Amino acid sequence: MSDVTASPAPRGIPLRLLVRGAIIAAIALLALLPVLNQLPAGSAFRVSDFTVAVTGKWICYGVLALAIDLAWGYAGILSLGHGAFFALGGYAMGMHLMRLIGPRGVYGHPILPDFMVFLGYQHLPWYWLGFDHFPFALLMAMLVPGLLAFLVGWLSFRSRITGVYFSIITQAMTYALMLAFFRNDMGFGGNNGFTDFKELLGMPLNTQGARAALFYAALALLTGSLLLCRHIVSTKLGRVLMAVRDAESRVRFLGYSVTAFKLFVFVLSAVLAGLAGALYVPLVGIINPGDFAPGNSIEAVIWVAVGGRGTLIGAILGAFSVNALKTWLTSFAPDLWLFVLGGLFVAVTLLLPHGLVGLFRRPLK
Repeated sequence: MSDVTASPAPRGIPLRLLVRGAIIAAIALLALLPVLNQLPAGSAFRVSDFTVAVTGKWICYGVLALAIDLAWGYAGILSLGHGAFFALGGYAMGMHLMRLIGPRGVYGHPILPDFMVFLGYQHLPWYWLGFDHFPFALLMAMLVPGLLAFLVGWLSFRSRITGVYFSIITQAMTYALMLAFFRNDMGFGGNNGFTDFKELLGMPLNTQGARAALFYAALALLTGSLLLCRHIVSTKLGRVLMAVRDAESRVRFLGYSVTAFKLFVFVLSAVLAGLAGALYVPLVGIINPGDFAPGNSIEAVIWVAVGGRGTLIGAILGAFSVNALKTWLTSFAPDLWLFVLGGLFVAVTLLLPHGLVGLFRRPLK
């Protein structure tokens, strides 16, 4: 468990209760944003469409950060490829959204997406079958990242590949996927990816109501993921995971199947990342191979480090704070962002080794 919950709070109030109260208040405030977006344009309390859209995107990033923290913060599995699981979930949902376009596309083909017509496809590839159904697409958004994580994890953990070597393997994985999805003959839109979506579950996208519905779906996913991860780390399973993180050899000597525990948490974190990607795509309206870029996975790890590794809530805080800074900075100085991101990581490592959440580990005065 995080040290945050064990720290004293002023005036005899347990910090655990303060943290829970702050989380509930934050969720309530986020839930108000779509409501405030419905207010008249002249209202002082109205929030813009952009604010709702970008906050919804940050919520999806929060789920991704939570998935990384579950594996890295509690089991010591530093993955630099979680962006691949996120993108695979996004592509699964993007395939569903492309199937729903139908004859409303530029070429008016009843079955084939526009890019397939342009490239001369005569038939829908077999791996696109079933994606006209939402439950199937949602299942694939979880199953494909989960299977890939199982394969990579099983081959690595059974060979006792850990540390930087495992990180390099996962980074190579996401880079290989990026190169593959850039190819036109893969059948995933090449470098353009998927865009120009029309609807989801019969609801036209790019409308105020759709943005609100997707926002609440993302918020529900974040809340549910946080509760699930909190439950896991507070049980015996969580204690074994932390033991694996701190002394893997001793845990193995005690008779525990370290491979099974690490594989479980790695696959679960991949599934959560895939679900986050599946909600991200209809929120932003596009998915392309650039989402597989290794830099995206590294940036997500930095979110966790900035917020506080091994705290769960810190991962979410890091995702929100770093992306808020990115949105603000790239609006007038986009070329500076990578330098600021690198400097932020160095500064947090040297000055705040426990991240932003670590500031609350000290007794307040």
